[in-house]
Amino acid sequence: MAVTDHPLVGLGYTQPSAVHSLARLGDAGAAEASAIVAEEVPVALVYNGRSHVVVMATPSNLEDLAVGFSVTEGIVDDAAALDRVEVVRASHGIELQIQIAPADAERLEDRVRSLVARTGCGLCGVETISDALRVPVRVGHELVVSREALWRANAELSQQQTLNNETNAVHAAGWAVPDGSLVVVREDVGRHNALDKVLGALAREGKDPRDGFIVVTSRTSYEMVQKAAACGVELVAAISRPTGLAIRFAEAAGVTLIGLLRGRSANVYCGMERIDDQSSRA
Repeated sequence: MAVTDHPLVGLGYTQPSAVHSLARLGDAGAAEASAIVAEEVPVALVYNGRSHVVVMATPSNLEDLAVGFSVTEGIVDDAAALDRVEVVRASHGIELQIQIAPADAERLEDRVRSLVARTGCGLCGVETISDALRVPVRVGHELVVSREALWRANAELSQQQTLNNETNAVHAAGWAVPDGSLVVVREDVGRHNALDKVLGALAREGKDPRDGFIVVTSRTSYEMVQKAAACGVELVAAISRPTGLAIRFAEAAGVTLIGLLRGRSANVYCGMERIDDQSSRA
């Protein structure tokens, strides 16, 4: 892969949103289109020269993020305790270089970080951008699915969300065989957790994730693509749009990435070659 083709090149300089081309699927076939997607960027919070944690964030109002995180995590008592906040952009991401008093720095050093697997970031405990952004290896190319298979998987996932149907508060992930029949469905308050549960269930049952595809009820962030590609999954479909970084990762890994899978329509952001456009219409 050439340096200029690397999915992380220029990441630190991206805007909060960008236009991406796609193929819009429907019962009548596929048509070229485009959509605006939100960007996510790895942001390292660095205190007194030492990286503390990486969060995935929208690349705007980053000084506010630095101050808010520092106060709400108890790193400082109030905003006035921050001596300096500097936003440093680089090709691979953004650093928030924060200067705090020696006493606060010592307290931070002594404190064991315990951001218990929160539902939003998916990066808890990761301290450096290079640790966070593991570019996946390319997956194989054995899977072909029809539009009808996508519609079926989406409909079955909605029906099998027993916990969410009771609470309207959790995410679901499912693994479908090529005809769209769901074999495994798992739910969790965390979208990453739901996907991990599905991939874990497949491993425990001796099923090969490469023999089917993933469908999720959440948006697709880059970590979701990263996790799926790590298990050789060739297609990930979601009911919401992906982020820009998720598209970059999917392109780099050769994963077919589908968003806005709702009813009998969907957007294919990359990997259209795995969609059988000659499938029969209902």
